[in-house]
Amino acid sequence: MSLEYIIQLPNPKEIMEELPVSDAIKQRKIQRDQAIKDVFVGKSDKFILVVGPCSADNEVAVLDYIERLTTLQEKVEDKIIIIPRIYTNKPRTTGEGYKGMLHQPNPLEASDMVAGIKAIRQLHIKAAEISGMTSADEMLYPENYAYLDDILSYVAIGARSVENQQHRLTVSGLDIPVGMKNPTGGDITVMLNAIRAAQIDHNFIFRGFEVKTSGNPLSHAILRGFVDQYGRNFPNYHYEDIRYLIDQYEQRELEFPAVIIDTNHANSNKQYAEQPRIANEIIRNRNYDSRIKNIVKGLMIESYIEGGSQSIDGGCYGKSITDPCLSYDETYRMIMNIADKL
Repeated sequence: MSLEYIIQLPNPKEIMEELPVSDAIKQRKIQRDQAIKDVFVGKSDKFILVVGPCSADNEVAVLDYIERLTTLQEKVEDKIIIIPRIYTNKPRTTGEGYKGMLHQPNPLEASDMVAGIKAIRQLHIKAAEISGMTSADEMLYPENYAYLDDILSYVAIGARSVENQQHRLTVSGLDIPVGMKNPTGGDITVMLNAIRAAQIDHNFIFRGFEVKTSGNPLSHAILRGFVDQYGRNFPNYHYEDIRYLIDQYEQRELEFPAVIIDTNHANSNKQYAEQPRIANEIIRNRNYDSRIKNIVKGLMIESYIEGGSQSIDGGCYGKSITDPCLSYDETYRMIMNIADKL
């Protein structure tokens, strides 16, 4: 049993100099960041959709998918802000299996972290260049965010990471909206504590430095359903769930109460095709109750070119090699339906 140091990774400044963001994309990110922030602070009534594959496993297919989203965004831009979901790290329950593009730029080859760091940055930059839409990623490892902090417009903290102190403290130093998922066990107190921790200032160790943060008032909830002690999936997107979350937000006096609802995972009982139905219920509840409309800022949707999933060596272009996803055609109909009902 041992810990082997393989190679010292390049620091973020070196990677950013090697793979810079253009001035045009920098300006576009400023515009996008402001539009997204306006939703979370209540200045805009647009609806946010974080949409994309469970994991970004192939640059060509992901960029193809995002190019399709670009056309869709143009059709619904008066009501909806689409944030491409480009998740380049994949949490694994047991630590086994494909861990995402950061680890393996090619899923069929061995881990190569240096190549992975460059691959994920390049993917996010290319996505913004072809679509004009800056994207979202999951903060699986807090230190890795530094390689992408000039290109992302949204970050999610996963159900397995939300209790981690380093994640919470790192979020307190970000200046974009960050969603904190409820843990897999479903205790929303954990999620709300994470939001509170992220909204206040801290001093801590980050990448070998002592750093100070001012707090991130745009940290917010993501409801993704939960798993009970017997391994059964249960949703938490229903009317009563949201009303309870509103009450808990008010008791804690957290800034800018907001929630994004994940339409897959335990909320769909891992039945990806249920996502349009779940979205319909959420929109119906928003239209019925103004308090729910004020707090539910958007949805998180797992979608790729082809529906379902395949093995890592399945060979089907644009089909997930991790969790099953809704097809683009189904997603198109889902989003157009959402736009009609907002």
